[in-house]
Amino acid sequence: MINWDTLRIPVMAAPMFIVSNLDLVIGACQAGVIGAFPSANPRAPETLDTWLHRIREAEKETLDQGGTFAPFCVNMLASSALDKERRAAALATVRKHEAPLILTNMGDPREVVEAAHEWGGRVFHDVTTIRHAEKAVEAGVDGLMLVCAGAGGHAGTLSPFSFLPRVRQFFDGPIMLAGGIADGNGIAAALALGADLVVMGTRFIATKESGTFDAHKEMLVSSKSEDVLFTDAIAGLPASFLKPSMVNVGLDPDNLPAPLGQHRPNLPAGVKPWKSVWSGGHSTGLISDVPAVQTVVDRLGKEFDAARSPLDWRRALAEIG
Repeated sequence: MINWDTLRIPVMAAPMFIVSNLDLVIGACQAGVIGAFPSANPRAPETLDTWLHRIREAEKETLDQGGTFAPFCVNMLASSALDKERRAAALATVRKHEAPLILTNMGDPREVVEAAHEWGGRVFHDVTTIRHAEKAVEAGVDGLMLVCAGAGGHAGTLSPFSFLPRVRQFFDGPIMLAGGIADGNGIAAALALGADLVVMGTRFIATKESGTFDAHKEMLVSSKSEDVLFTDAIAGLPASFLKPSMVNVGLDPDNLPAPLGQHRPNLPAGVKPWKSVWSGGHSTGLISDVPAVQTVVDRLGKEFDAARSPLDWRRALAEIG
């Protein structure tokens, strides 16, 4: 069972390549939101073990000092033909540390669901379409993360105002909503729409703890929503990137080279998605500073408390188990 009472607000800091380092994950959990990271960020299975050990260690230290520590989440590939050995090693490591939450993507999550349920973990699956949501529900996941239009990085194209109600027609389990949310009003609106949790990426990129480049953080502060381009040219799959970062590496946002195929961008030598062309969602227009994670969560909490309806979100999460 997951102790949802440790959450200050119903938010997860999105698992992001490069960005979600140990400092960000632990800082998020200590501040009262779910800290998440891709299992690939530690790069090797043995390093993943080190990361999870350090998170559990920080959890114990925080609790021993009378603090609270929100659940953490590991993002990993579901069953897939891609690098089965590496994925199996990652799952074994996650099992060892009994991660409370797992977010799967790309493939059939049945194996991960079965494994997580052995230790009481819960599995959410990342989806961008109705069909993907239906298949994940058929596979027995505990919850869904709906990635909507406006999200940074790999995103969907559906509006949350149609996507979430449509999914609610066939799924009554917990739903995380992602895409363009960066303030307390957005959290309240997502819950009113029927979500149980909100996922924020762009807002947590622009924090002191985040693992990206300072120039990336500063670009989010200076950029506007119209500086975000949704394209398959950078990563080989549709994703949201910042136009100024494209210009910085000599690319023309209005004339990008067509990708060679899925996951096969056709970029100049040395130009890498995420590393030199940076992600950001529509909420970049709401980013005006680069504070510590604790400051972000405190601010979001005050905004959410002022905006939320009388809905008891804690009671709704408690029913998830």
